[in-house]
Amino acid sequence: MHSFYNFVSGPLAWVAFLLFFGGSIYRIVSMLRLVAQKERFIFTYMSWRYSLRSIFHWIIPFATVNWRRQPVLTVVTFAFHICLFAVPLFLLSHAVLWDEAFGISWWSLPDAVADWMTVIVILGGVYFLIRRITQPEVKFVTTASDYVILAIVAAPFVTGFIAYHQWFNYPLMMGLHVLAGDIMLAAIPFTRLSHMLFSPFTRAYMGSEFGGVRHARDW
Repeated sequence: MHSFYNFVSGPLAWVAFLLFFGGSIYRIVSMLRLVAQKERFIFTYMSWRYSLRSIFHWIIPFATVNWRRQPVLTVVTFAFHICLFAVPLFLLSHAVLWDEAFGISWWSLPDAVADWMTVIVILGGVYFLIRRITQPEVKFVTTASDYVILAIVAAPFVTGFIAYHQWFNYPLMMGLHVLAGDIMLAAIPFTRLSHMLFSPFTRAYMGSEFGGVRHARDW
C-alpha cells in the first residue's frame, strides 16, 4: 500500500500535472488557431469592454435572466463551483504539500470549513446526478460520458472526506484520493471539464457580439 501511495503521489502526479498544463495550453492554442483560420472576422469586433461586462454579469449569482429563472440551480451551481476550486487550493494539507515540494505557501482554510465545503461539493454532485436523471430536457442531452465526468469530479472529494474522517482503510483511501485527484487533473483539458478553460473565451465572444454587433445584452 505504501508503494501504491508513493506511485500515485509521485510519478503519476507529475504526469497528471504535465497533462493538465500541456493539454490546457494545447487546447487553447488550437482553439485560437482554428478561429484565426476559419473565422478571423471574430477578432474584428472582440472588445475588452463588452467581454468583461459579460463575464462579470455571468459570475455574479442572479445577475442574469437565466440565473434568476432557476434559483435552486443557481445556488447549487455557484456553491458547488466555489467549493470545488477553494477546497483543493486552500485545504491545509494541500498547502503543506505545496510548501514542502516547492517552498510556496499561502493562506489555508480551517479544517472544519473545508470539511463542510467538501460536503457541499458531494451534495452538489448528487443534485446534478438527480437532475440529469429526472429533468427531461437535461436527460435528453445526457450521455454516458456525462456520468463518468461527474464521477471523476466527485471522486477526489468523496475519498478525501472518507480519508479525513479515517473511515474504513485510511492508507487505501488516501491512495485512492490522490489517484482520483490525478485522474481529474489529467482529464480537464481533454473532456467536457475543459469548460473551465474555455468559458472565459465563450463569454468574451458572446459579450462582444451582443454588445458590439447586436447592441444588446447577453444576460
